[in-house]
Amino acid sequence: MKAVALLSSGIDSPVAIYLMLKKGLDVIPIHFKQDEGKYRKVQKIWKQLKGLYPERLKELVIVDAYEYQAPVFKKLIELKKHKWICVFCKFTMYRKATEIARENGALALITGDSLGQVASQTLDNLLIISLATDLPILRPLIGLDKEEIVAIAKKIGTFNISIEAEEGCPFVPKHPIIRGSLGGFKKIYKEVFGASW
Repeated sequence: MKAVALLSSGIDSPVAIYLMLKKGLDVIPIHFKQDEGKYRKVQKIWKQLKGLYPERLKELVIVDAYEYQAPVFKKLIELKKHKWICVFCKFTMYRKATEIARENGALALITGDSLGQVASQTLDNLLIISLATDLPILRPLIGLDKEEIVAIAKKIGTFNISIEAEEGCPFVPKHPIIRGSLGGFKKIYKEVFGASW
């Protein structure tokens, strides 16, 4: 069984991937590249996980965030809907990950979501974001708190890599929407993409 996984330079997603590798899944990691610093960290994280599961962890797939996502964020700013950037960020990630899954015969999407931890991970926003894909979404960290996730990250050797200094996300708004409505999202989606979703 094969799945694709969103892999960032943070603490959570490497742990989510590890848990699914441990369950026996083959995993294709996908990184949305923003800058060289985060990318170098992700390469180190990938290498660490590859050492644990050399057969199951596949090659890292890179998507250029500036090419794929930045035009969407620019449009949101023009529409004065910048507070929706985090929701659209995850939505577009899921959509691209689904394309990559189809190309590779993968049957699920793995994310490091932990309920309520950041703006895009409230139940309201997860509902919207999840509609970007028709694949099952595996969220092995959903009920864990940060201390539990950190403990696993330390155990598998990714924690010290994840906490290395890095640039902040250049796209994140000052006040991201916490509880987006599906109706509001659909309206903005139509304005951004010029088509109903």
